[in-house]
Amino acid sequence: MATPYGQRAAGREGWVKIVGLGPGNEALITPEASNALSEATDVVGYVPYVERVAPRPGLTRHGSDNREEIRRAEQALEMAAAGRRVAVVSSGDPGVFAMGAAVFEALEAGEPAWRALDIQVLPGVSAMLAASARLGAPLGHDFCCINLSDNLKPWALIEKRLRLAAEADFAMAFYNPRSRSRPEGFARALDVLREACGLDRPIMFARAVSTPEERLRVVTLGEATPEMADMRTLVMVGSSLTRRIPAGREGSEWVYTPRSVLSSEVDR
Repeated sequence: MATPYGQRAAGREGWVKIVGLGPGNEALITPEASNALSEATDVVGYVPYVERVAPRPGLTRHGSDNREEIRRAEQALEMAAAGRRVAVVSSGDPGVFAMGAAVFEALEAGEPAWRALDIQVLPGVSAMLAASARLGAPLGHDFCCINLSDNLKPWALIEKRLRLAAEADFAMAFYNPRSRSRPEGFARALDVLREACGLDRPIMFARAVSTPEERLRVVTLGEATPEMADMRTLVMVGSSLTRRIPAGREGSEWVYTPRSVLSSEVDR
C-alpha cells in the first residue's frame, strides 16, 4: 500500500528511532539520542517535545496534540517506509508511559511491511530517576511506578494498584498526578495512601526537575495536599523503611531507602 509520503527512494533506507529527551536539561540527553536527532530527516512528537529539538536545514518537525499518540506513531512508520529517517521524541525515557509502547501498538496493528523497518528505542533519563537523584536515593530498594492518569485505564484499577503497592511496602513513583481537567484524582490517591500507609510516610514532590523551574519538597502524607502537584510534578512515596537525613544546607535534607531489609522488619 502506498503511503502519503511517496514511494521509497532508490537505495534509501528509512528508520524509526524512538528517542528519550530526558527530563528537561540538555545535559541529560544521551549522546546516542543526540546523534539520532542530528541524523533525522523528520521529528515526530507532542508539540512541546518537538520544540525542544532545534530546527536545522533538512529537518522537518511534526508536532501534534498530546492525545494523538497512535496517529503520530503511524505517521512515523509511514515516513520511514518511504525512506525517511524519523525520530519519535518523548520527554524522559520513551519506554515509560511514552511513545515506545505507542509505536509498537501501531506496528502490531498496521501494515505488515512496517515490521521489516529498522526500529530502535533509545533510552533516556526518566523524570522518576532524575527526581530520585536530586532527592538522594528514595528508590534505592524495591519500588514501583504508577501512572495516576485515568485517561487510558479506569480509576478502580489505579486504586487497586495503589493499595497492593502499599501492602507490598514498595517505594512508589507517580506520573501525571493532577491535571486541570481531573484535579480530584490526586486527592483520592492521597486518601488511599494515607489509609494504607499512615500519616507519617514521606511523600516527595519534584516539579520540573533539571529545569530553571525545578522545585523539590518533602513532607509527610499527613501534611500533603493535592495542590502540591500538577502535571509537571513527579511524586514519590517512600516505603516503611525510607529515611530522611538533614543535610548541611539549612532547610534541606536527603531521602533514601536502605538497600537491605532485615527479617525482623518484614512485618512492620
